[in-house]
Amino acid sequence: MLKTGPAAVSSREFFERSRARLGFEVPPGLVDPNIIPRSGDHGTDRMLEIVAREQPVRPAAVLIPVVDHPQPTVLLTQRAAHLNDHAGQISFPGGKIDATDATPLDAALREAEEEIGLSRDFVDPIGYLDLYGTGFGFRILPTVARVRPGFTLQINKAEVEDAFEVPLAFLMDPANHQVHSKEFRGMERSYYAMPFAERYIWGATAGILRVLYERICLT
Repeated sequence: MLKTGPAAVSSREFFERSRARLGFEVPPGLVDPNIIPRSGDHGTDRMLEIVAREQPVRPAAVLIPVVDHPQPTVLLTQRAAHLNDHAGQISFPGGKIDATDATPLDAALREAEEEIGLSRDFVDPIGYLDLYGTGFGFRILPTVARVRPGFTLQINKAEVEDAFEVPLAFLMDPANHQVHSKEFRGMERSYYAMPFAERYIWGATAGILRVLYERICLT
């Protein structure tokens, strides 16, 4: 069983719920600055409104690779320390959507291959999660995917320092969802953090994982 605190869902049920609740319709807010992704936090929503007026929208796509072990895991990356954006942070495989990408899904699969060598032969895409906005102007569309075990990774050190797996049960347990806050132009905004061993999962990655919990694990 995939135990998630008060609610419990088996790994089979997790994938079944994901298929039933997610699809591949691309939200217009991915490219429309007049549509603000709502986080449910007033401070964060206000920040996103300000950012949308000041910066161009930066469409991005990430892959949420759920590895179908008997106890499923989520495959995450640690970004290289020399990068200009989010250096050293824990992330999903992914990045900006290029003009050559037919869909956000194609962008996520391409980035996963380029960053960590995850072959799409092992990836079974399930559907898009909710659009997620960041304070840097990114509009991130995550793709939830079932990943078949047995893959071999090849880390691109120019972009990624490391790749590792975290138990899905840990990430989907609300007891592990810490809420921190900081100030943005005189407004308090909150964000999630999910520390795991020596890894500090926070910001957009933790926020997207919280959305995954709310969409899939809550009844």
